[in-house]
Amino acid sequence: MLCVLRPQTYNCPSRIMTLARRLLNTDDLASRRRFRRQLLRWYDLHKRDLPWRRDRDPYRVWLSEIMLQQTRVAAVQEHYHKFLRRFPTVRKLAAARESSVLAAWSGLGYYRRARMLHAAAKKIVKEHAGRFPMSADGLRMLPGIGRYTAAAIASIAFGEPVAAVDGNVERVLGRVLGKDLASEESWQAAEELLSPHRPGDFNQAMMELGATVCLPRYPKCQMCPVFDLCATRGELGKQGSGTRQKKRKIHYALDCRNSSVFLVKRPQNVSLMPGMWELPEIADTNGTGEAFLTLRHSITVTDYVVRVMQRPTPDGTEGKWVPKSRIALLPLTGLARKILSAAKVI
Repeated sequence: MLCVLRPQTYNCPSRIMTLARRLLNTDDLASRRRFRRQLLRWYDLHKRDLPWRRDRDPYRVWLSEIMLQQTRVAAVQEHYHKFLRRFPTVRKLAAARESSVLAAWSGLGYYRRARMLHAAAKKIVKEHAGRFPMSADGLRMLPGIGRYTAAAIASIAFGEPVAAVDGNVERVLGRVLGKDLASEESWQAAEELLSPHRPGDFNQAMMELGATVCLPRYPKCQMCPVFDLCATRGELGKQGSGTRQKKRKIHYALDCRNSSVFLVKRPQNVSLMPGMWELPEIADTNGTGEAFLTLRHSITVTDYVVRVMQRPTPDGTEGKWVPKSRIALLPLTGLARKILSAAKVI
């Protein structure tokens, strides 16, 4: 464990604030260099061994950044390997059918990301001869790539000296500088601190610090490599209570016949998971009948209690019988995949 705690010299609050302010003083290059040096040394020693860090292939960097949006690292790794086996290059991805891309994405949620990924791959192949734009500005012209993602790819894959600010980086900057920063202030501060020689590693080090040490509720200050340059040394202000989760019960029919399962397709005009396949939803049974499965599932701000009944699909339900051997090839909703896995159908 690397620790850069200093003796009692830095216990004075005014001294701490002075050090933090010096980081963004354009005349004080020494403090910024010190911050970069300590952070990068820690990153080199303690960074997590993640599959997308093993090379700087822009396709793999891009894929990991899109997958990691709104999804935990632990949940992404298995899907990352699976997706790469199915689509090892941007050309393979561009040539695939959207339904195949959604099927490979199934389980990660937020399926608009997969559709934008597919659209961007087609544009890269059609307009850039299969090569990624090498600048953040160029990358932002692709579908589904915003300011942060463009900066992350450009700095990691191509070494462009541009800062990348996500939620983790914003939290680290706010604590180090001792103030709540507006979005543009965070970007400006990140640009000031950025290592011009190792921009990709620096951006990843800031993210890593926020993800593993400078945690939202209980920061591990004793492990922080820039503790001696931090104005806050702990919590910055009061944490909000967050969005209250809604509770809802939902019921589905699991109708299996002759090694096939009856599934329905979500309409293309709905905002949530259009075109994905799921089990037919049925009316609340008011406690009658024993559920074949009961499980919990969360989507955005709603927590569901899901009851699955083994029963025929209600008359008039539009859908189709899908052989069990073909189900895994469909773009299933995350909940449908969870139910069918729990039921040992797939």
